[in-house]
Amino acid sequence: MEYNFSITKNTNPKKKPDPNNLPFGTVFTDHMFIMDYNEEKGWHDGRIVPYAPIQLDPAAVVLHYGQEMFEGLKAYKTQSGRVQLFRPYMNAQRTNRTNDRLCIPQIDEELFVSAIKALVKVDQDWIPQGEGTSLYVRPFIFGDEPFLGVRASKTYKFMIILSPVGPYFASGLQPTKMYVEDVYVRAVSGGTGEAKCGGNYGGSLKAQEIAHEKGYEQILWLDAHEQKYIEEIGAANAFFVIDGEVVTSPLNGTILPGITRNSIIALCKEKNIPISEKRLSIDELVAAYKNGKLTEMFAAGTAAIVSPVGELLYKDELMIINERKIGPIAQEMYDTIYGIQTGRIDDFMNWTVPVE
Repeated sequence: MEYNFSITKNTNPKKKPDPNNLPFGTVFTDHMFIMDYNEEKGWHDGRIVPYAPIQLDPAAVVLHYGQEMFEGLKAYKTQSGRVQLFRPYMNAQRTNRTNDRLCIPQIDEELFVSAIKALVKVDQDWIPQGEGTSLYVRPFIFGDEPFLGVRASKTYKFMIILSPVGPYFASGLQPTKMYVEDVYVRAVSGGTGEAKCGGNYGGSLKAQEIAHEKGYEQILWLDAHEQKYIEEIGAANAFFVIDGEVVTSPLNGTILPGITRNSIIALCKEKNIPISEKRLSIDELVAAYKNGKLTEMFAAGTAAIVSPVGELLYKDELMIINERKIGPIAQEMYDTIYGIQTGRIDDFMNWTVPVE
């Protein structure tokens, strides 16, 4: 099914930022996408309009009960000028899984992807082409019905905004320092851990602040029940290379089903790199480190793609991983995924979708 959206061009376009100085998520393009939902019409009136503040009733349900979700993906421009997205249908599928959990109406996958394509096409001149840069795409949905009462909203807005970004970490693929959180928890079984919603991130800020005060850039979460098993990193999935095998936590309902995570698992299988999804306790990880079997650790997510970890602190145990250098598997995963995203290498996994 084809979708057509009205377009109102911005008559006062912004000055584009310096492509060599793009802090992550602080600059936004000239246009945004908006679509409304009500019970009578369903999703309707999709439109591309100039980027601007939105009007929201003070009683809107999102402000009081947090009924909202968001996604994140990127658009790239290849050297040949082709504009493409990376696995957007997986974002559409994850959107509907999150929507189901938060009682937000389902959205047709083709509609979701078509809206992204349409907006990216309008603002494609904003796509930077420097090393490590891209156009970050942020779709989100929120309940905007004005009422005070605990129930699902009857009206919603689906919006998309775009932001030209540089590398998520200004220092590039330099290994980060990470702190194992053993007081606060991110998600519990039966909660919203596997959903892409703001509450998961808002609830993690306290632990993140404590880690920063200790001089660490990110945190590694443990399970809520026993605070024993490794779950995920603050804004990404966690991977470890132990005795030659890549290990990541299974999707057990408390972990976000990351698209980069899925891509790394698929690439390891394609390249015959041993990989397993299994529960790994923090004690097992410490033992692997002491035995010299822990050779790499890295985070995986849309924003950074792959971020190596060079230092991990758990209680009084300081673990220096791979001499604070990026390991060969993390480097290979980054080079392959970024190469496919930017068209520098052949898309042998058939993951990219052109914006035409």
